[in-house]
Amino acid sequence: MSLDPDLEVPRGVPAVRHRVVKVRDHAASECQDHLAVEEPLEIRLGGVNLSVTMRTPGDDEELVAGLLFSEGIIGGADDLDVIARYRGPDGDPDDSNVMNVLLKGDSRVARERLRRNFVASSSCGLCGKATIDAIRAALPAVQSNLVITIDRVIGLTAAMHEAQSTFEKTGGLHAAGLFDADGRLIVLREDIGRHNAVDKVIGHMVLARRVPLDRHVLMVSGRVSFEIVQKALTARVPVIAAVSAPSSMAVQMALAADMTLIGFVRNGGFNLYAGAHRVVPGVAELV
Repeated sequence: MSLDPDLEVPRGVPAVRHRVVKVRDHAASECQDHLAVEEPLEIRLGGVNLSVTMRTPGDDEELVAGLLFSEGIIGGADDLDVIARYRGPDGDPDDSNVMNVLLKGDSRVARERLRRNFVASSSCGLCGKATIDAIRAALPAVQSNLVITIDRVIGLTAAMHEAQSTFEKTGGLHAAGLFDADGRLIVLREDIGRHNAVDKVIGHMVLARRVPLDRHVLMVSGRVSFEIVQKALTARVPVIAAVSAPSSMAVQMALAADMTLIGFVRNGGFNLYAGAHRVVPGVAELV
């Protein structure tokens, strides 16, 4: 048996087929599998390079809008002038992995602010408490009277899984889903990166002029990092639920911002790490 010596990946697709050798019980067989596509996306602000992120192609405008909103560069869709894809060599706008953003305000101020944010988030010397205190000073705690039942929390995982069309093929993508107060899925996005999936969801709502999200639940397919909680806080999401575990800083941030943080939503149960008062009935008294 031999594998293909090369892998052709058409531009703009979220998944591709590839021939693999499957080994089960010491027996080998050839079959076709699907791979999640990972490609770089360069983001430019006023034609000047801002950052490069690895992502799964698709919904790039939402990814850019969500990133800028989460980093505090824009306060909403009204701050955006244009989000446009650079045309490739053959003139096809889908043949380029470069997005350019024009803001209605001074892009130089926005670029410097975002540069400082990137430096701060990548600096291993920063103290976790100092970072949380700085965010608390800039963003007030979430205020929301949203409550969610135990059964509704448990049902989030199945609802999100049913909507993950690319994950169903590849098994290799993260997902983020936004649910309303009645547990209805509003938007779901998939990406090779957890943070990108969240940015795409938030960006979708920003472009639709539907922020703040103080009556919504954010569900993520993997673990919850500090950055995901920070993005949700910026969008004013009161409840975050996850299939996997949160980090210590994610819990600290949720507690400081009065957010509800739920982990290990699987097999008919979950763990509550912060904000138990929003889960009914009767959970708050147990925590």
